[in-house]
Amino acid sequence: MGFQAGQVFINFPVKDLQASVEFFTAVGFEFDPNYTDENATCMIINDKTYAMLLTREFFSTFSSKAITDTSSHTEVITAISAVSREQVDELVKKALAAGGKPYNDPSDMGFMYTWSFQDIDGHLWEIMYMDENAQQ
Repeated sequence: MGFQAGQVFINFPVKDLQASVEFFTAVGFEFDPNYTDENATCMIINDKTYAMLLTREFFSTFSSKAITDTSSHTEVITAISAVSREQVDELVKKALAAGGKPYNDPSDMGFMYTWSFQDIDGHLWEIMYMDENAQQ
């Protein structure tokens, strides 16, 4: 078997750390206070996956490349699985109500249901439910 990661930390540059924390709290995520200060916070996606929200200035200390302008470019689409179609809808609706923007309309492929939004920094998030019993 190939490499198996223990934990995954995805790093996102954000314009306003406190506003991002408020946004993702409204969506339903929690944060690890042990990895939170004025430069960064650790958003818990699950027990092995985390989104590190870093101020743009702090993020710049990790890379000499320019930070992507998310108003015109896509850097990555972060896809997260939900436990049901209803949870997909609930999470995206919360994101939109908290100030996120719509991205893709809901898509039902029978075995998989997805809906996407942009967070307040323009990062793309795809929430999906996959019915393993309906897969071909």
